[in-house]
Amino acid sequence: MTKEGELRVDFVGGAVGHRLKFGGGRGQDLAKAMGLRKGKTPMIVDATAGLGRDSFLLASLGAQVTMIERSAQMHALLAQGMQDAAREGGEFREIIERMTLLHGDAKDLLPDLGGEAVLIDPMHPPRKNSALVKRELRQVREIVGTDEDAADLLRSALEHARKRVVLKWPAKADPIEGVRACSHQILGKSTRYDVFMVG
Repeated sequence: MTKEGELRVDFVGGAVGHRLKFGGGRGQDLAKAMGLRKGKTPMIVDATAGLGRDSFLLASLGAQVTMIERSAQMHALLAQGMQDAAREGGEFREIIERMTLLHGDAKDLLPDLGGEAVLIDPMHPPRKNSALVKRELRQVREIVGTDEDAADLLRSALEHARKRVVLKWPAKADPIEGVRACSHQILGKSTRYDVFMVG
């Protein structure tokens, strides 16, 4: 049992369960950015798994998703969350069966994975405004720290992805320095997806 307020990965209840029921399928910005469309379901690598929510959403839409998490603590939380969801059976088990979890640094693992589409969602730069980031995301930041090597990871992904790399980034944040311009963007209210077509 997790204590009240303790960080856990929950693929069954809360925001994830709600998004599964009412999320809008392949019309969602993330799905469009990753190249999921009618008759097309790419093999996806989520290079910065975090709480695993984007991976779960993509797997719920039929994609095979390999998640990479380098924090041992975050990896353990993900593994537990996947076990719990698989135990629920039914649709949850089917989705989890399309998800593979790896522990390690994505820069080391990407060359051997051959993902068609690679998703990168680094810990975002601190907000310019003073609004407190949601508690859960603060807890994640405490575990994984800031991703100082985000530019290196993005460059590695651009080198090894077969079709596209997608950077999930705050809508108003500056582009990551030292990386070529993206091919196009999908803009949401608070988040944007910078899509880099490769290959």
